[in-house]
Amino acid sequence: MSSPREQSSRRVLEAACATADLDCSGATAIRLAENDLWRLPNTVVARIARPGQHQAAAREVAVTRWLATHHVPAVRPLPIDQPVHAEGRAITFWEELPPHRHGTPTEMAPLLQRLHTLPIPGIDLGQLDPFVRIEQRLAAATSVEADDRDWLLHHLADLQTAWTELPDGLSRCVIHADAWTGNIAVTATTAYLMDFERTSLGPPEWDLTSTAITTDTFGTLTRHAYQQFCEAYGHDVTTWEGYPTLRAIRELRLVTFALQTAEDAPAAAGQARYRIDCVRGRNGPRPWHWTPVG
Repeated sequence: MSSPREQSSRRVLEAACATADLDCSGATAIRLAENDLWRLPNTVVARIARPGQHQAAAREVAVTRWLATHHVPAVRPLPIDQPVHAEGRAITFWEELPPHRHGTPTEMAPLLQRLHTLPIPGIDLGQLDPFVRIEQRLAAATSVEADDRDWLLHHLADLQTAWTELPDGLSRCVIHADAWTGNIAVTATTAYLMDFERTSLGPPEWDLTSTAITTDTFGTLTRHAYQQFCEAYGHDVTTWEGYPTLRAIRELRLVTFALQTAEDAPAAAGQARYRIDCVRGRNGPRPWHWTPVG
C-alpha cells in the first residue's frame, strides 16, 4: 500500500499529465524527496518541484534548451509547453536517460569547464545567492541550542559581508550552482549534466568549491583524485584567496541542511550537532569526515 506522501504526489502527477496529454498509466516513483521524480511510459521522467518553485522550474527548462543549442550533454526536456502546473506545484517532463551511474569528479570537470566557457544566454538566470534558505533553516530548527543558533547567525552575517568583498578571480559566467557528482549521469557512452534548478550567473569558483571540500572538509576524496579533477578542469580553486570564504559558506549550508533534515529524521540530529561543533572549532582541524544526511 502506498504512503500518503506517494498518493498525494501521484494525484499531482495525474493532473499534470492530463494537462500535458501524456500517459501516466503504470507510473512508478523514482524518488520522493525535495523534488518528486516519476518514471512514465515511453521513456519519460516527470519532475514535481516543491511548492513555490514555478520560476525555478521554468528556468531549468529554458537552461536545458539553451544547452542543447550549444550541444552540451545534459538532460533534455520534452518539446512541449512546460512547466505544467497542478495543485500549486510545477511539473516538468524529461527524456529518460539510458542506464547510468553517478559521475566522478574527473568526469564532471570537463562538463563544468565547457559550461563555464559558454556565452551568457538571453535568459534571466539571476545572480547566484549562496545564502538562500540558510536563515530560514536556522529559524525553523528545533534541535539547535540557542547559543549555537546565535553563533551561526553571527557567522552567517560575517560570511555575507565577506561574500561582497571577494577578491578578483575567474570571470563570472553561467554556473551550475549545485555541481556535485550526483548531478552527473554517466551512460555507456556519455557523461551528462543534470539538475539545473539553481543555475545562475556567478563565480565559477562556487562550482569548483563543491569538489574541493570533499577533500578539504569531508576527507572522502583523496588529494591525488582532487589533483586529477583540477587538471581535467584546468584550475585549482584552493589556490585562490577567496576560497576559504566559499568553503565556509558551503560548510554553513551543509550545517543547516543537516538541521533541516533532523526535523523529519531525528537520527540526523547527532550529525547536525557534530557539524556545528566542527565549524565552531570544537573538533580540531579539517578534514572533519562529515557523513551524509537525508
